[in-house]
Amino acid sequence: MAPPTGDPSSIWPFCVAAILAYLAGSVPFGLLLTRLAGYGDIRAIGSGNIGATNVLRTGSKWLAALTLMLDCLKATAAIVIAQLLFGRETAAFAASGALIGHLYPVWLGFRGGKGVATLLGILIALLWPAALVYAAVWLFLLLTLRISSLAGMTAAITTPIVAYALHSSYVPLLLGFALLVLWKHRENILRLRKGTEPRIRSKTSSTA
Repeated sequence: MAPPTGDPSSIWPFCVAAILAYLAGSVPFGLLLTRLAGYGDIRAIGSGNIGATNVLRTGSKWLAALTLMLDCLKATAAIVIAQLLFGRETAAFAASGALIGHLYPVWLGFRGGKGVATLLGILIALLWPAALVYAAVWLFLLLTLRISSLAGMTAAITTPIVAYALHSSYVPLLLGFALLVLWKHRENILRLRKGTEPRIRSKTSSTA
């Protein structure tokens, strides 16, 4: 997972992989799709977030589903392409770049989404069994509790646990990713503690 040391020329593939993945992760599909569909700036709707749950506030389920899919697959694609171009050792760096790009996109003044869909895309490329558990937990809680933030955070917490159970070397990396997702949900956590976190389909629904 770590780049080789000693020869500076051996480090550049890891840097390029991370940078390219960051740029890919920074693409704000929620914002782009809602503008193309004529809904204006998604940041002026609902919670102001660019994720799929807030896109759902436009009333378009297909647009929200497309946003979720693209936010997920942009990370998967970035990792797969990095491995093809620079070797499998660059996967962790591409994954980091993709997630950070989504959370802090350069195009939007470093104010991005909350990383739930993008983390799923990372797991698809890095550790597919963890992706299955992640998706199952996320969807189950989303359908039963209808609280997007809680479903997303709980799914994120399972990630390093499943990685540890599988004896994966990605445990530290995925633990860091889970903590980043929780950090981006800190306002949601406060509302959950107060009992004021809205459920999906509420007019004030917040995005994951």
